[in-house]
Amino acid sequence: MDKPALRRWARGVWHTLDREALAAQVLGALLPWLRKGGFGNILLYHPLPCELDLTPLVEGYPARYYLPKVGGEGLTVHPFGPLAPGPFGLLEPTTEAVDPKVLDLVLVPGLAFDREGFRLGRGRGYYDRFLASVEAATLGAVPQALLLPRLPRDPWDVPVGFLATEEGVHQARRRRTP
Repeated sequence: MDKPALRRWARGVWHTLDREALAAQVLGALLPWLRKGGFGNILLYHPLPCELDLTPLVEGYPARYYLPKVGGEGLTVHPFGPLAPGPFGLLEPTTEAVDPKVLDLVLVPGLAFDREGFRLGRGRGYYDRFLASVEAATLGAVPQALLLPRLPRDPWDVPVGFLATEEGVHQARRRRTP
């Protein structure tokens, strides 16, 4: 299946899921992992309908939180604060941008992920361009039902290092190259 067909399939699966219950389960798995890692500067995302809402972390885990904002062809990083409507139906921060180097963890949304950490996004490449430029740890949040064995890839696709599902947080499995 190609990426457009997978996006249609994934949206259909999302509409059958109890996103609120799954988000609570993923948060339950994520909190001990965050505490163990001691992350202090975390990029969240404001969820779209086919994404897990992890914003309750702000109340459940002490850290400095940031949100991305679409700017030109990329994402900028802003302290968590007041939101206003932006492009693509996203609520975006109104605070001033900061250097992404402050981040030590980036939480990444996706329609689906594979076990190697590659994501099926919305097709515009914003997160891939951003992930290619950050040094922070990266974690994809996805229901187990949308964690696939392997997704189709393009040369510019950037995998995340960790995956969080309702079953726990795991390092993405990298294939060994011969």
